[in-house]
Amino acid sequence: MRRSLALAAKGRGETKPNPMVGAVIVHNGKIIGEGYHRRYGEGHAEVNAIRSVKDDAILRESTMYVSLEPCSHHGKTPPCADLIIEKGIPKVVVACLDPFPEVSGRGIKKLRDAGVEVASGILEREAWELNRVFMTAHTKQRPYVILKWAQSVDGFIDKMREDASVPPVVLSSPHTAQLVHKLRAETSAIMVGTNTALLDNPSLTVRSWAGDSPVRVVIDRKCRIPSNLHLLDDSIKTIVFTESINRSQGNTEYIQIDFNSDTIQQILTILYNRNLTSLLIEGGTILHNHFIKSNLWDEIRIEASPTLISNGIIAPDVSNIVADVIKYTERMTIFRR
Repeated sequence: MRRSLALAAKGRGETKPNPMVGAVIVHNGKIIGEGYHRRYGEGHAEVNAIRSVKDDAILRESTMYVSLEPCSHHGKTPPCADLIIEKGIPKVVVACLDPFPEVSGRGIKKLRDAGVEVASGILEREAWELNRVFMTAHTKQRPYVILKWAQSVDGFIDKMREDASVPPVVLSSPHTAQLVHKLRAETSAIMVGTNTALLDNPSLTVRSWAGDSPVRVVIDRKCRIPSNLHLLDDSIKTIVFTESINRSQGNTEYIQIDFNSDTIQQILTILYNRNLTSLLIEGGTILHNHFIKSNLWDEIRIEASPTLISNGIIAPDVSNIVADVIKYTERMTIFRR
């Protein structure tokens, strides 16, 4: 099972919105086949593992170890449970159940109904942690939310700026900036508020890492963002939440929401319904604090820069959060539920 989990991790950033899954086939104590879900829309781990076995006949005397419950429904690919049954694999060991409504428990039931011996719960905690984004999205029916910012040693995210002609303070190092692009490549959507869009003119794309750019999301209640900014350049899918417009124009979609109600919850529900299972928030302080106060976040990543600003925009307030510090280094602290 540990090998299955290691294989699954190879798909990080490539399988979204699907989970990362690995599978190993064992015959007489030896691994005879293995595979993992390489990319969304392509073969699942179980299929790739079965295909890697040279002699189908010995599958009838083998055990499959898989890091997530085999699917039982038709999606981009046929049900993996059906293939396992077809190949006559007599025993399957599963790390954890799939919370996705169309699978949850049904894959295991289908296998058992066909006479396959199924054991589950092996390295369950590790398997859940590996796919915490997928698991959180489908248990809470909202994207897994990551809040990320860089702040100065004295607690500011930028100096005070009135317009975009004044450049922002650079707080990230070349290495940590690259890690931000890695995180973007692993995320389904990325979000900023109106002021960040106007002052920083961010592209919010993946440039210093391999992978697809996330869907860009911006809150623009009064439609203040001009069409010449990067966010509206139509290069990739962009969603703009406003109070007055509902329309699609090229790669840009305007969605009307009620700003007198729970804005954040509305946005998260809409994104989840569009199969966007993770959301990276990159600014600014007001938006971050709104998520923190609403208790609608799962992970916080804070980069601490040695730069001194002295006076500026105060960093988001994490003084009252209850979470585990899962990583602490000289430049990075990560909180997680």
